[in-house]
Amino acid sequence: MALFTRESIDRLRDAIDMVQLVSTKTDLRRVGSRWTGLCPFHDERTPSFSVNAQDKLFYCFGCQAKGDAFDFVEQSEALEFPEAAERLADLYGIQMERENEDPQAEQRRRRKQRLHALLDRTAAYYAKFLWESEEAASARSYLEGRGLGEEILRDFRVGYSPSAGNRLTAGAQRDGYGMAELAAAGLVQRGEDRFQRRIMFPLADGRGKVLGFGARALTPSDTPKYLNTSENEIFRKGRQLFGIDIARAHAAKAGRIVVVEGYTDVLALHQAGIRESVAIMGTALTAEQMAELGRAAPVVVLALDADASGQDAMVRAAQHGGVDLRAVELPAGSDPADLVASDGAEAFEKRVQSAIPMIQFQVRRLLADADLDTPAGRDSALEKARGLIDQAQPAMRQELIREVADRLDVPANSVTLALEAPRPPQRFTRAPEPALPAGSSAGEVAFRAEREFLARSLASADLGRAFLARPSDEQFSSDATRAARTHLVTHFDDPLADLSVDEPALAALVTDVALAAQELPPSSEAILQMSILQLERRRLEREIRRAKTDGDYARQSELAAAEQRVRGELDEVMGQTA
Repeated sequence: MALFTRESIDRLRDAIDMVQLVSTKTDLRRVGSRWTGLCPFHDERTPSFSVNAQDKLFYCFGCQAKGDAFDFVEQSEALEFPEAAERLADLYGIQMERENEDPQAEQRRRRKQRLHALLDRTAAYYAKFLWESEEAASARSYLEGRGLGEEILRDFRVGYSPSAGNRLTAGAQRDGYGMAELAAAGLVQRGEDRFQRRIMFPLADGRGKVLGFGARALTPSDTPKYLNTSENEIFRKGRQLFGIDIARAHAAKAGRIVVVEGYTDVLALHQAGIRESVAIMGTALTAEQMAELGRAAPVVVLALDADASGQDAMVRAAQHGGVDLRAVELPAGSDPADLVASDGAEAFEKRVQSAIPMIQFQVRRLLADADLDTPAGRDSALEKARGLIDQAQPAMRQELIREVADRLDVPANSVTLALEAPRPPQRFTRAPEPALPAGSSAGEVAFRAEREFLARSLASADLGRAFLARPSDEQFSSDATRAARTHLVTHFDDPLADLSVDEPALAALVTDVALAAQELPPSSEAILQMSILQLERRRLEREIRRAKTDGDYARQSELAAAEQRVRGELDEVMGQTA
């Protein structure tokens, strides 16, 4: 995207009323030449926030937040500079120009601006219709029955689409919009208004620009129950978070953002004072949504419905890294809106504050779904929990061990021993399966053990990187695993890079190891040390067999003594993991 010209930035800066801008976030009172108030960036009782109206700067003596108008919008609304500039330009009616903008890019940008203006106009039309038309009386009654007041509904621009087939279309055309633009914005379908007889929820970006709509039917005859704007050039459901435009500033201040499923959940929580709430409009949390959540706040709290789909969605969300992800445990069959209505806002706030780390939620969910009435079921549950517990930090690991032991009705030290025991070599069935080197069954066992060592190292971050470089080439039993180790040492962060089509066997083995590593938890130092000792033991066994074939009895005796020492070291390391 082309940069804004210096002239347009200066023109925007001149137009900004700093006191007016800051007053949208906190009440200011004039004291001499300065304006003071409670800081919008941290909680305080005595005002320490100061605004210099003449120089258009702010400073907080409590948290040291400071800057100009652009910094204020960036910090208060978790926006990058270009977004903050556009937000301010919208507020003060300044046309921003761009440096060396390509004519086609400018044309696309202006087209999107018209579509945004059309959608904003449409949202205002639907909101006006909700409050002023007799036809929308049933919608007002439904929303009132959900405990939602007019103030919060107006804040979110909730509206109602009339039953007439082209009322919206006709009005937009009178204002100069063509049918092609109405179609591009997702507002018409087969020549008629797409949304009819529905409660309308505007879906806006972080700056408040409407991108599309979510629509709820009021009668069973209008199907589907929920209808969204179709995917188009400006609307992508997988990127959308309902309420992010209002919640963003609150999330930045609170240091957390609360995620729920539906529109009315968000409205109920905002009305209850939990203003840092957004909805994912369903149960599938996408990587793009998670990235947006992470930009809004460092802590993401999931409070999805307490049904199977909602709980499964929270478990799946753990695959998206990069944030402190926590889960709220809700009573079975409930949703946030119902709980606020039945228990009150304070009770729900306590649930949010008591949200548990996602890894703990995953283990609890696993145990809840397991068959704990049989020994086989308990063993299976423990094996599944093992991969999660291995990822936990020490204090959380001990807590999870206690929880698992309690649910399985076994001593905690039994769970610890089971977790630290080496896993048997795993057979990863993938295509293409790398060919095993020709030879005895002992050779096949060694090959599989070496492949597991490579996968464990690759799965264990910097610790695995260090251990991967430790064995000598002689400790690997085949050219295949030696070559794979060499490749992985030099391509640890990107294992599949630079694989040659002229070496399909190496490519197949490295790919197999990389995929296996994704399914393994990080290994402890003791486990990796044990694996290297096993490599050395097998090397010595191969040397002993070679010396026996050669009739070199002195060499056999020397190697047997070395093997015994390695076995002793193995026993010592295994004792440390017990």
